[in-house]
Amino acid sequence: MSKNCAVIVAAGRGKRMKGNVNKQFIYIKGKPLLYYSINAFNKNSFIDNIVVVCAKNEIEYCRKNVVEKYNLNKVKKIVEGGRERQNSVFNGLKALENCDIVLIHDGARPFVTEKIIKDGIRYANMYGACACGMKPKDTIKSKGKNGFSKGTLSREGLFLVQTPQCFKYDLIYDCHKTVIEEKIQATDDTMVVEYCRNKVYLYEGSYDNIKITTPEDLNVAESMLENIEEGH
Repeated sequence: MSKNCAVIVAAGRGKRMKGNVNKQFIYIKGKPLLYYSINAFNKNSFIDNIVVVCAKNEIEYCRKNVVEKYNLNKVKKIVEGGRERQNSVFNGLKALENCDIVLIHDGARPFVTEKIIKDGIRYANMYGACACGMKPKDTIKSKGKNGFSKGTLSREGLFLVQTPQCFKYDLIYDCHKTVIEEKIQATDDTMVVEYCRNKVYLYEGSYDNIKITTPEDLNVAESMLENIEEGH
């Protein structure tokens, strides 16, 4: 039987948050932000185990104050992050054992749904690589160096990529190994597999699957959690 694993990346510093603590550990409605992201995978029956990637000096804090405190029992390892996000992801991939499908997810996206996770596994099995996301709601302009608009992009062909990004394990492992050896900078995992000439299937995520990046996002997240608790 195939094993589905998740790598939760929580090693970034979150400079835009302007706080004294890593944004992953900021409390929202009495629990750390990272708890909600991990728990979405922990409670999902399709996920077999989880690896969390943290900054070296935050591994023990994460273990005691998130994983053990809230009994996130599918977390098998907490590993050290790397210099860049792609290095952190590769560290997480190397820590997995007997994995067939891996879902790579931002620790700062607490509202990933069961359907998004389930669909990611299904499409990764079908196509080898996939990522969730949404069409942009806003009109998107191309901006020139002088500050003036260069034109309007058609929304029809645009896609706002979210996480999880989901892959057959051997495919994403080999691609990450290649880009690191060739010193290629990639901002996300779809770029990694596309660099190695693989196609990525794009499937529907959710406008609620937001990434917590700024202090304003924390207020939005708190409101969303209140609505969830009230059953709205």
